[in-house]
Amino acid sequence: MDDAPLCLVADIGGTNTRVALAQGPRLMAETTRRFRNRDYPALAPVLRDFLAAAGSPEIDGACVAAAGPVRDGVATLTNLDWTVDGAELLRATGAPRVAVLNDLQAQGHALGHVDQANLRMLIPGPHPRRAGPMLVIGVGTGFNAAPVHDMPGLRVVAASECGHAGMPVRTERDLRLAQFVQKVHGFAGVEDVLSGRGLERLYAFTASEAGLEDRKSAAEITAAVAEPGPARAAAELFARIFGAEAGNLALIHLPFGGIFLCGGVARAFAAHLGPMGFAESFRDKGRFSAFMDDFPVCIVEDDYAALTGCATYLATI
Repeated sequence: MDDAPLCLVADIGGTNTRVALAQGPRLMAETTRRFRNRDYPALAPVLRDFLAAAGSPEIDGACVAAAGPVRDGVATLTNLDWTVDGAELLRATGAPRVAVLNDLQAQGHALGHVDQANLRMLIPGPHPRRAGPMLVIGVGTGFNAAPVHDMPGLRVVAASECGHAGMPVRTERDLRLAQFVQKVHGFAGVEDVLSGRGLERLYAFTASEAGLEDRKSAAEITAAVAEPGPARAAAELFARIFGAEAGNLALIHLPFGGIFLCGGVARAFAAHLGPMGFAESFRDKGRFSAFMDDFPVCIVEDDYAALTGCATYLATI
């Protein structure tokens, strides 16, 4: 693998961009650097700074995972005022091969290349584990999911923007929450309650239900979930809605090969999902509840999985 071409890979989130080098499909994790998006007007100067610090190596390929829709090779970031296309990658890196993926597509291409030690089982599935489609669900600055289909010699990871579909409403409390959210945005989407800022909205809602006018950051809420109060109520609501939406997506895509939760918020919240009812809400599908046991769910604890996915994808084109 030391003779494989040197490539540049990047993962653009709503807050940070991670950049690294790869040789073929192997990520050179020791080269990874993190950049704050607010310090840069666009992606190109981030990549130029990275390459300059790395000694200006010759790059054979470049692949970027972007947290936003990609159409005709152009990514429009959902929670960041950046647009990324192949021409920009070519100018910034000089690479003859370039690709732009949705960030969840990159996570999908990483499946099978993430160390098992970085997979935390949340809901065990059938043993032995079934072959079949897989599903990645990302919760961070935003929310999204992508189905993964393996065919002979080919992996297809379909893009979506399902975080902007309507949030699940099952109870009267869910309806009050949806009405609370849409007062600000005019629409209560999944991402409005299942994301970093979504957790903050859930806290504002649970505080309001308790007769309080209070706001906390997602980090402050996560730190306070051990004590009774609005933070714990928000966390329980988050886990329940997350389980319900993951279950909805499982029924849509039938991922018998497993569901993989990724993203900074999913990882930060991993220890709370089980105790706070994620699995119960995931399985709560009426006469199809028993069927939900066919879908194992685990959390991807590898912060660089999207970079691995970019490297893996580049090695196939």
